[in-house]
Amino acid sequence: MVNKIMFYFHAHQPFRIRKFRIFDFKNPKRKEETYFYFDNNVNKKILERVARKCYIPMNKLILDLIKQHDFKCAFSITGTLIEQLEKWKPEVIDLFIKLVDTGNVELIADTYYHSLAFFFDKEEFKEQVKELLEKYWDVFGYKPVTFRNTELSYRNDMAKLVEKMGFKGILTEGTERVLGWRSPNYLYKAKDADVLLILKNYRLSDDIAFRFSNPNWEHFPLTADKWADWVSWSEGEVINIAMDYETFGEHQWPETGIFEFFKHLPVELKKRNVEFVLPKEYKLSEAKDELDVPFEISWADWRGLDAWMSNEMQKFSLNRVYNLKERLKRIKDEKLKEKLTHVWRLLQTSDHFYYMYTFATAEGDIHNYFREEAFSTPYDAFVNYNNILTDFEDLLDELEGDFIESSSKSEGKVKV
Repeated sequence: MVNKIMFYFHAHQPFRIRKFRIFDFKNPKRKEETYFYFDNNVNKKILERVARKCYIPMNKLILDLIKQHDFKCAFSITGTLIEQLEKWKPEVIDLFIKLVDTGNVELIADTYYHSLAFFFDKEEFKEQVKELLEKYWDVFGYKPVTFRNTELSYRNDMAKLVEKMGFKGILTEGTERVLGWRSPNYLYKAKDADVLLILKNYRLSDDIAFRFSNPNWEHFPLTADKWADWVSWSEGEVINIAMDYETFGEHQWPETGIFEFFKHLPVELKKRNVEFVLPKEYKLSEAKDELDVPFEISWADWRGLDAWMSNEMQKFSLNRVYNLKERLKRIKDEKLKEKLTHVWRLLQTSDHFYYMYTFATAEGDIHNYFREEAFSTPYDAFVNYNNILTDFEDLLDELEGDFIESSSKSEGKVKV
C-alpha cells in the first residue's frame, strides 16, 4: 500500500496580449516599451485578484502546515509570473522566499515563458530553461535538480536533453496512453536516459483540482479524511499529486471550503502513516520499470498537445512565431536585440494558443474559462495575436532596413 505522497503546484500567469487594431500598427512605442503588445491593465488586475485569493492565503497556510506538521511540497513558478509579482505584488515573492527557506519546499525547473519551445526549437528551449534557472538563483538562491515542461508535456527525447542539463528527474503525466496496464503509483526510468520519471496520479489530483466543488459528483462533498483514505488504500508505492496552484482560492473559491480541506489533509494523511516527500528525495534505484514515451503527452485535455495544436489557427500562429528567430539574430544593437527577444519569447507563452482552441467539449469549457477575461472568442484571440505578429515582423523589417542602409553608407565611405 502507498505510504508516500508528493504534492506539486504549478504557479503561472501569462502576459496576456492586448486588443490590437489597425490604428495600433507602426506605433514607435513598440520599439521602446517591452510590454507594448501586452494588456498590463488586465494582467495587473488578474494578478492582484489571484494574489489576494490564492497566493497570499495559500502561501501562509503552507507555512503554517510546515511548522505544525512538517508538510513538504514542490513548486514551479514561471518567469512570467515572477516578473509580474516583482512589478505589482512583491510581498508574494517574499512569501515564496520564506517557503523555500524552510527547506521543505523544492523548486522545480521549467521554461521561463511557459512555452512549447521544446517541440519547435531545442536550442531555444534550453535558453528559456537557463533563463528561469538564473531567475530562481537571483530571487531564491536555489538550484533545481528536478524538471517539468509546460503542462507536464513530455516525450522520450526530452529526458536525454535535460539529463545533459543536469536534472535528475522529470515530472510528467501518468496517462494510460503510455502506462497501459501499469500504475502511475510507482517511479519509472526514462527510456535511454538515467532520469527518473515522476508520474502524476491524475485521478486523485483532479478530485481536488476539478471535482472538489461539483455538487453533481458522486463523491461530493470531498473531505480530507475521505481523500486521505483513497490515498492510503491505493496500490503502489508513491502518490504524486500535481495541479495548478491557482486551484486554491481562484479556480476553487474559498467559499467551497478548499482551504479548510487542505488545512486538515496533513493530519489525516499522517493518521494513515503516509509521509510527505519531495521529488528530489526520490532515487533512480527506486524505479519500477523503464517507460517508453515515443509521442507527446501532457496533463491538458486528452493528455497530448491538442490543447495548443488542434486547429489551423493554432498551428499557423505557432509556426509563425517560431520562424522569427533568425530575423531577431540579425539585430546589431545588443540592448535592442535583448529587449525584442524578450518580447518574442513572451509571445511564445502557450496560453496565447490555448485561447484559440475551438472544440465545444468539456475541455473547451475550461479553455473558455481562461480565455474570456482576455478575448471573447478563439477567433478574436487569433486575429489579435496575428495582428501583433504582423506589426512585430514589420518592426524587424524596419530594423533590418536600417542596418542595410547604414552598412551601405559605411561601405561607400570605405570605398572612397
